[in-house]
Amino acid sequence: MLKRQNPSTPERRRDLAAHGGALSMSHNDSRSFFNLSQLVLSAGQIRPSPALKHSKITYFEVEIVDVQSKKQICIVDKVPPASTLLDVKHKFHKACPQWYPSRVGLQLERNGPFLKDSVSIQSLAVSSIVTLYFTDLGQQVGWTTFFLTEYTGPLLIYLLFYIRLSTIYDQVESRKNFRHPVVHLACFCHCLHYIRHLLETLFVHKFSEGHTPLKNMIKGCAFYWGFTSWIAYYINHPRYTPPSFGHKQVSYAALAFLMCEAGNHFINVALAHQTNSGNRTCFPSPTYNPFTWLFLLVSCPNYTYEAGSWISFTVMTQTLPVGIFAFLMVIQMSLWAQKKHKLYLKRFYPEVRRKAAIIPIIF
Repeated sequence: MLKRQNPSTPERRRDLAAHGGALSMSHNDSRSFFNLSQLVLSAGQIRPSPALKHSKITYFEVEIVDVQSKKQICIVDKVPPASTLLDVKHKFHKACPQWYPSRVGLQLERNGPFLKDSVSIQSLAVSSIVTLYFTDLGQQVGWTTFFLTEYTGPLLIYLLFYIRLSTIYDQVESRKNFRHPVVHLACFCHCLHYIRHLLETLFVHKFSEGHTPLKNMIKGCAFYWGFTSWIAYYINHPRYTPPSFGHKQVSYAALAFLMCEAGNHFINVALAHQTNSGNRTCFPSPTYNPFTWLFLLVSCPNYTYEAGSWISFTVMTQTLPVGIFAFLMVIQMSLWAQKKHKLYLKRFYPEVRRKAAIIPIIF
């Protein structure tokens, strides 16, 4: 019986190559493919390589338009949605270096309010193009610089009058006339008032917006420095006459002044602590400190204490310039308190609705 001889493997490969490819699979090849398939299935599904995801971030274009001429100044492009108005101001400053961010005022409408730097562009956008109106706010100064300049002037000016410079008073008359104790006490109280303001500016107060127009600082300095010169000239004059009721009037007024200064300081500390703690859901409440109990009656006790300080100083020194300054300060404090009281009514209506702004019942 003749056995059929299978061609050898090399010869078979040569035949397959000669015919242009394999015509069929051998039994061994089929088994090998089956084993490979079982191995792949046992290992799990073959995961395709992750496809590159295209970015879906929508960028905005901010058109800056002059509020007066309505002409386009520039377009700030590729602004991410998370950007704030301050970021836009910095990019605007790169395009227009003559306007640095602090002097740029941006409005959503021509007659609308200036937008805060913390406002996000996404909250303003109706479409991919946001139009903002530009106003040049002029030269700007920081709030810390503003208050330090405004309060340092009265402190130094008063001391110049207190030492009675020869260019201000007659030296012969200054040596002859004896200084009443109220003159020294007034200098102490006046310096204490402005030193407290300076220290609170540096270590207590927190300013939300970073800048204010330079013209506001000039007006504030002219007001405080001018009145300080007038007040100090009369109190430190060699012919100054003491208060009518003598020692009692001076003592009670000085005690009231010191209490108002202490109350003002504790109220400012309480307001600063309330802001730093992040608890803005309720109106500032009084603490164990008796000076903060004024929160039960008025919404702005810091202005109440400030007005009380100057009224007490007027009674203590009994001079017309101090009285006029105190009168103007009471009016100004009342206006500021009314403005802040309206904001409190919007945010904390149940707690504030029965409170006065600065003086119980009257304001």
